[in-house]
Amino acid sequence: MRVEDALRLAQEADLDLVEVAPNARPPVCKIMDYGKFKYEAAQKARESRKNQQQTVIKEQKLRPKIDPHDYETKKRNVVRFLESGSKVKVTIMFRGREQSRPELGFRLLQRLAEDIEDLGFVETPARQDGRNMTMVVAPHRTGKGGRSGGQQGGGRRREQRADTVAETQD
Repeated sequence: MRVEDALRLAQEADLDLVEVAPNARPPVCKIMDYGKFKYEAAQKARESRKNQQQTVIKEQKLRPKIDPHDYETKKRNVVRFLESGSKVKVTIMFRGREQSRPELGFRLLQRLAEDIEDLGFVETPARQDGRNMTMVVAPHRTGKGGRSGGQQGGGRRREQRADTVAETQD
């Protein structure tokens, strides 16, 4: 079909002549309402963005010479982040002479990875960049729920309550 004929048909239908595939031989055109087409494409893009899951990366900073109690507190934060479904970037900051002993930081990161292996896995292994050593830990993927960890503790508590109620009735 000639271009003039296509333009005349589009004007008669009060629509637009849109070139769909300009590189094809012959070029492919379509008669449509271009404003409506753009609006629907924007709606589709917005809907797909809404359905995407946002990846949240939390960061926990440590030092190589960390007290056991402080380590437990930092580990508890990492566990909380993983249970909420976030990735965790664990950073060990070296200062002064500590920079000559990166194996201390590496061992600390390995220990942390072993302590939390039931909640998450090491996505990016320990790597030194400048004064810092970083490791990224991601939560284990569960089924459709998205949250890992679930409600394990709540069920045990209900079972204990049921046992105590049964004992009091005896």
